[in-house]
Amino acid sequence: MRFSRRSFLAGASALSLPRPSKAQQIEAAVHCPVEWAFTSAKSYSNPFSDVDVDVIMRDPDGVELRIPSFWSGAQTWRIRYSPAKLGTHTWRTVSSDPSNTGLDGQQGAIVARPYAGANPLYRHGPLQVAKDHRHFEHADGTPFFWLADTWWMGLVKRLRWPEDFQLLAADRQRKGFTVIQIVAGLYPDMPERDPRGANEAGFPYDAGYSEINPAYFDRADVRIRHLVESNIVPCIVGCWGYYLPILGVEKMKRHWRYLIARWGAYPAVWCLAGEGAMPYYLSKQPERDSAMQKAGWTELGKYVRSISANKNPITIHPSSSARTTVEDPAVLDFDMLQTGHSDRESIPNTVNKVTRSYAAVPVMPVVNGEVCYEGIQEASRQEVQRFMFWACVLSGAAGHTYGANGIWQVNTPEQPFGASPHGRSWGDTPWQTAYQLPGSAQLGMAKGLLAKYPWWRMEPHPEWIEPHWSEQNYMQPYGAGIPGELRIFYFARTGSVNHKIVQLEPGVRYRALWWNPVSGKETDLGTITGADEWHPPAPPIFQDYVLVMEKA
Repeated sequence: MRFSRRSFLAGASALSLPRPSKAQQIEAAVHCPVEWAFTSAKSYSNPFSDVDVDVIMRDPDGVELRIPSFWSGAQTWRIRYSPAKLGTHTWRTVSSDPSNTGLDGQQGAIVARPYAGANPLYRHGPLQVAKDHRHFEHADGTPFFWLADTWWMGLVKRLRWPEDFQLLAADRQRKGFTVIQIVAGLYPDMPERDPRGANEAGFPYDAGYSEINPAYFDRADVRIRHLVESNIVPCIVGCWGYYLPILGVEKMKRHWRYLIARWGAYPAVWCLAGEGAMPYYLSKQPERDSAMQKAGWTELGKYVRSISANKNPITIHPSSSARTTVEDPAVLDFDMLQTGHSDRESIPNTVNKVTRSYAAVPVMPVVNGEVCYEGIQEASRQEVQRFMFWACVLSGAAGHTYGANGIWQVNTPEQPFGASPHGRSWGDTPWQTAYQLPGSAQLGMAKGLLAKYPWWRMEPHPEWIEPHWSEQNYMQPYGAGIPGELRIFYFARTGSVNHKIVQLEPGVRYRALWWNPVSGKETDLGTITGADEWHPPAPPIFQDYVLVMEKA
């Protein structure tokens, strides 16, 4: 048996360890993935499906976890593990072929030390749903604001590694994005094995989805790891939903086992599928396919939860709501929405879906996962991006997801994505242009404003301002805050401000300011005190504005 280990701390390189004569000890940092490998003593005709290898990990408190391995080519299987606790973690291997002494019965230990770096994903630990079931937090309880960008096809070779991928990641990190949505090789808007879906190593599977291509995932690995090293959480979308009827449930389980083995040790989020219950665009039996997908993704949700040792949060990207894309919402940790791409016409559907999801049971965080990509259909420009962000967040969302038309499909000047199976293109704006659209920077500034306050304690309070939004007028202000501490309002229009802030708490003094969501410039309004209502003055510019009232 040859034994090797790789640590995935930033800047770490692969290390070769000697053949152990007894249990091998490896050092790692808490919450940081560590990898080691085993060499099979036997050959298999299809290693991907002929044999499974798991590691039974026992943590310092005696809790056991079962972690799947992945076949990485030739005779090699690899394990990745992220220790959650300080101390010694012992492990042993269990193979579905117990006669293979290279894969079964191996053992060793990992000594976990404190993490000494600056990456918040390692310093605070992976994501989880907070106890209030309204927002996300790190393992140590530090609140996490979901500001995602959409790179559905970010693993294809049109987004070149390293120059293109690293440039885009650096821009999103600088602007304050915390999540990237990215599909693991089985993409939307194209037929099976379309050349547009290949990376530098080809396709992830053979034509029958029976044999995997580890080299494809090796190329994907460096990209996923770079996101984590850039302080960005990968939201890994297993496939587009219509691949479930193509592969069937059992092959899809094997696909998800491989993804979890590869990336489960990262601070990743699992998205079971994109457009989970949507049949293929040209399906001849769409109703049957949709019903099969809804039942199948429910089963897959249970399966993914059962083998995901690090308890990565689980959702599914929907055509409408994740809750209604599966038969049992209990298989999900949070509700993801999709609410339209029709510019301002998508506002009513967006606000209604967010508020209904926020009020639904079981209570879970709600995030709009897709709405009005900036520039799609030559519309949905930056003012619409600002509106969707503030309307969703002030209505109770745990964050927001942005998208730019041109990035999600990775258009390049030389190679626009082109037509979808339905025959039309979504546009040819190159990603190099799309990533500089102003909406992404403005949403990053909006997240930065909220970061000054305990945003995770905010609740929707539209009744604090009169008039406020309603189903009769969605353009009136949105409001949220913390009683006696903080009030934040979004005004979509300030041509005339004939509003009053009501239900002010007796004895509470507020410092008020207008915040410009285009520039981030503040206009101080002084201190508000001694009244149960207040009429704010008009802001200095005719445009949308955010009104902040913080306890003085």
